[in-house]
Amino acid sequence: MTIRIPPIQCLLTFEALARLRSVTQTGEELNVTPSAVSHRVKQLEQILGTKLFGRADFSLTTEGSEYLAHVREGLGILQRFPGGAGVPGKRKLKLAVTPTFARSILMPRLRQFSEAYPEIDLTLQVSIPLLDVVAEDADLMIRFGTGRYADVEHICLMKDEVTPLASPAFAREHGPFETAEDLEGVPLLRSPLEPWRTWFAAHDLDWPEPADGSQFNDIGLMCDGAAAGMGVALVRLKLAAPWLEDGTLVRLYERHVPSPHAHYLCWRTGTMDRWECAAFADWLKKSLS
Repeated sequence: MTIRIPPIQCLLTFEALARLRSVTQTGEELNVTPSAVSHRVKQLEQILGTKLFGRADFSLTTEGSEYLAHVREGLGILQRFPGGAGVPGKRKLKLAVTPTFARSILMPRLRQFSEAYPEIDLTLQVSIPLLDVVAEDADLMIRFGTGRYADVEHICLMKDEVTPLASPAFAREHGPFETAEDLEGVPLLRSPLEPWRTWFAAHDLDWPEPADGSQFNDIGLMCDGAAAGMGVALVRLKLAAPWLEDGTLVRLYERHVPSPHAHYLCWRTGTMDRWECAAFADWLKKSLS
């Protein structure tokens, strides 16, 4: 019995196309023409006797998804040189992530990633770069800020809007909240991650940043404080989703305003040469779109 092993260039092309979902981008990455990309994929499908891509958007078939895992594992093994420190097994990926983004956004989706990439072991580390709480030796970092990062390459993952939130009991006791001025004299929870001046300026209020009241360096903790009735928190709606969905926080106003900050995925130059890093970045951006 003759075992036919597909050419390595076909496997490399298949992995890149599955990750990038673009013939043009795949060709640019591999320095070949788009027609060469198509030819290699067709050649691989003929050797395997099955379709790897189902539709024009290059989404994988069930067989294609299963084979992709084998291809990535095989390519990973081939990248380890004789005598190197690499141990056969799963690929390791360290992610530094801000706490509430991890809790509200990443964790509900993470099972999808582990099912799509069972060959990748993901390590999560808490990081708050805006406050200089930085995880060590992370491959990829999720930062919240202005996006002006000269030290790393980055892409914008998610923008959001802010609005005041409070517990239902607090809203009943201190309300009704019909105009922005109704917040005057009400305990306002504070965080350097989400200054109140964003909300004040959008409502033409010439109010200074609150100097009194409980302060938090984590948005999730601030949400917990607001849910416990400590005061009103200015929170991004996407991050506050778990509290809004379970009813421990409610919106005081219908209007919300854009946050001046956003979440960014950051990495050092050369990191995306590792397929597990590129795969996670591609998956996360698509899952948030």
